[in-house]
Amino acid sequence: MRETTDILVSGGGIAGLTAAAAFGAAGFAVICVDPTPPVTSEAADGADLRTTAFLQPSIPVLDAAGLWSRLQPHAAALQVMRIIDAGGPEPEARLTKDFDAADISDAPFGWNLPNWLLRREMVARIADLPNVSFRPGTGFTRMLPRESEALVTLSDGMQVSAKLVIGADGRTSPVREALGIAAKTIRYGQKALAFAVSHDLPHQNVSTEVHRKGGPFTLVPLPDQDGKPASAVVWMETGPEIARLAALPVPAFEAEITARSSGILGPLRLLTRRSVWPIISQIVDRMSGPRTVLMAEAAHVVPPIGAQGLNMSLADLAALLDLADRHREDPGCGDVTDGFHRNRHLEVRARVTGIDLLNRASMAESPLLRDLRARALDTLYSARPVRQMLMRAGLGLGRSGPTPEQS
Repeated sequence: MRETTDILVSGGGIAGLTAAAAFGAAGFAVICVDPTPPVTSEAADGADLRTTAFLQPSIPVLDAAGLWSRLQPHAAALQVMRIIDAGGPEPEARLTKDFDAADISDAPFGWNLPNWLLRREMVARIADLPNVSFRPGTGFTRMLPRESEALVTLSDGMQVSAKLVIGADGRTSPVREALGIAAKTIRYGQKALAFAVSHDLPHQNVSTEVHRKGGPFTLVPLPDQDGKPASAVVWMETGPEIARLAALPVPAFEAEITARSSGILGPLRLLTRRSVWPIISQIVDRMSGPRTVLMAEAAHVVPPIGAQGLNMSLADLAALLDLADRHREDPGCGDVTDGFHRNRHLEVRARVTGIDLLNRASMAESPLLRDLRARALDTLYSARPVRQMLMRAGLGLGRSGPTPEQS
């Protein structure tokens, strides 16, 4: 049996679900498939306990998809991004620099939400779109691109004729493999430990990265939990150290995380279980093929520094939507797929390279390298025009980037 659609999205993660909702809201017929049903409850096995910070430029994409009105009530604003260097003999803050969104904008840098909640709200939004069919438990198997269509075979045996196939199916993308597109991968020997904590001191909408060794210890604001201030934490370290930390009894672990945070929010209390994630950088040689584009982690993977990963993915989506809207009669034509690669690949490559360098700096073990890192931070922060330029670059804005309106 064969079905016909405008867009087939392979991947039901946050990027894939957003793409399905966005193309559906734009009036395209969409089928979205993923072999693994999304986990939409914090307490369920397999729940993604990480959080995502949507930066300013991502909000119009979410709004156009009909998602932001669902997400905003659950979001914690990120007004200040604080960088602390704790690379001295003791794990104490020896240098603190605040990057305040008010220096460049009337809006916060972004808004933070738990990943499991994002999936819940995105699945609910897609259910409201009659032109979008989400099929969890069904995956992409193979594809035959033709001049006027891509013929896709799904894991349930169904064949789908799609004008455009979007590979948003992760760092081991089956769509990328079907296209034969190579990817360069950088491994750091790092893993990340993700969890949520409560604390006595309010976070005041400040997202904090504490740098010592092994990688940053990042605290990102969450809404209060049971009347207590709360934050999401991502702690990057070497693989063996993460394994040791993940196995610690809760009291010992809470002592470790309080010390590693330099005590900036007081004693930290574990709210959730701990989940472990591998850290790599990865970029594809090309972001498109016949009747196909690769976006999100199918095209690029970065360490979780500066909230870049998913926001790069939504920049992919914004570029693709714009191109497809200009070729609505055939959103998979060469002008769309080739134009998408030209539009995105150079910028993506630059960001992957930049985040790779930042991650290597954050891993510094020797006291000399840590001292150099602290001096570099102090120098860059001290010049206001440089500070503003860095903040705009992190958001993906131009030199005098626009201030997005917030609903």
